[in-house]
Amino acid sequence: MACICVIDDQALMRDSLEATLTAQDHKVFAYDNAQEALTMIKQQSFDVVLTDLRMPGLDGVGMLREMRRLGLDVPVVLMTAHASVPTAVEAMKLGAFDYVQKPFDAQEIEIVIERALRERSLVRDNEILRREIEDLNRQRELIGQSPGMQPVLEKIQRVAQSSATVLITGESGTGKELIARAVHMASARANQPMLCVNCAALSPMLLESELFGHEKGAFTGADRLRKGRFELADGGTLLLDEVSEIAPPLQAKLLRVLQEREFERVGSSVTRRVDVRVIATTNRDLRDWAAKARFREDLFYRLNVLPIEVPPLRERREDIALLLDYFVGRIFAREARERPTFTADALRMLQEYAWPGNVRELENLCERVSVLEAGREVAPAAIAPLLNGPIKTASAAAEGLQYRDGQILSDAERTLILRTLERFSGHREKTARALGIGLRTLGLKLKRWREEGTFHEERRRRAVMV
Repeated sequence: MACICVIDDQALMRDSLEATLTAQDHKVFAYDNAQEALTMIKQQSFDVVLTDLRMPGLDGVGMLREMRRLGLDVPVVLMTAHASVPTAVEAMKLGAFDYVQKPFDAQEIEIVIERALRERSLVRDNEILRREIEDLNRQRELIGQSPGMQPVLEKIQRVAQSSATVLITGESGTGKELIARAVHMASARANQPMLCVNCAALSPMLLESELFGHEKGAFTGADRLRKGRFELADGGTLLLDEVSEIAPPLQAKLLRVLQEREFERVGSSVTRRVDVRVIATTNRDLRDWAAKARFREDLFYRLNVLPIEVPPLRERREDIALLLDYFVGRIFAREARERPTFTADALRMLQEYAWPGNVRELENLCERVSVLEAGREVAPAAIAPLLNGPIKTASAAAEGLQYRDGQILSDAERTLILRTLERFSGHREKTARALGIGLRTLGLKLKRWREEGTFHEERRRRAVMV
């Protein structure tokens, strides 16, 4: 169903066109003068404008000129009598899509409208594709069978059924953007565009223009009208990558879009409405940032409607072999190199490594190994120089911990975690990072120990020992 604007000063013609186009399942807005119609076109998105050429006041050609001056690229179809055909041809040189000569029948107008809609769709699709190429967004497959990854995969399917805002959290390199794309592809918006904005890569002024668009002359360098990502993603999904990096003044404008589904382009006072599902990603603890006034608390709650936490690679070590096979296989298909194979010791080394760069670091390692060890059997000696840190095993994590006779594993774990928490003066994020566990995992353990009464008991025991 398309949204069509009909303009004609003759009531009989307006009513006839409205009935004809409505019967073709289009949504029609009819006006008796071009000035009133132009006001609405500035505020609402139309797919086609069908206007009479000769009207009192602002005529069809004058309206076309005004639309082009404002940067409104809606296809315009002119209706004209035989005597004004030369004028209609001149109007086409100004950018009109086509003209129909009065009198015309329903089939003729249906054909012209259909052609205009196809043209509109092609222009929009080309703009979206251009933006996606600029983003270098790549659709990839989700890989994971580990206990840590299964809840995430299940949550994607549940979240996709809603149009509510999603907040995806996790360390850098865990694949948050991939999760966002999986949510979009599993949703009812899968056939609509999904666009991405890296909020950390742009200055506040450029980011505002990128999100909401700008009018020609809105600022130095704005030599043409530019539609923002919200406008281009209308009906689809917009991914706000690293949303924590948005400056406070812009956070207020983003909050308004999420609440009211409306915005203004930079340099414009015209309010525009959109239907966009927002997915945001961050590697920050936004709840903590909100508590410290580094991020708007109301915006955090507006984003955190449907949260998804992506586990780091060290918490899903069972997936490392699957990911290795996937990355190496993709490189093999792309570059036709001989596939390297990993010895059991090499695989064990990779599974014991802490992976501070997560899945992204593993992918980079596969790229290097596929070049340097193509067709060879890869041993630990070949891998060690490619890793960015020491191999951290479970035994190494507990190194220096003094055990008591009869101490069970859960007691040792609690002692290690509380000792590390004290070392970082109660800072949970630093504690979780040092221990190689997720922040949520740490929080759940501390909560359980408090409920069991073992949290303070352990701290008192350690105080007595000191």
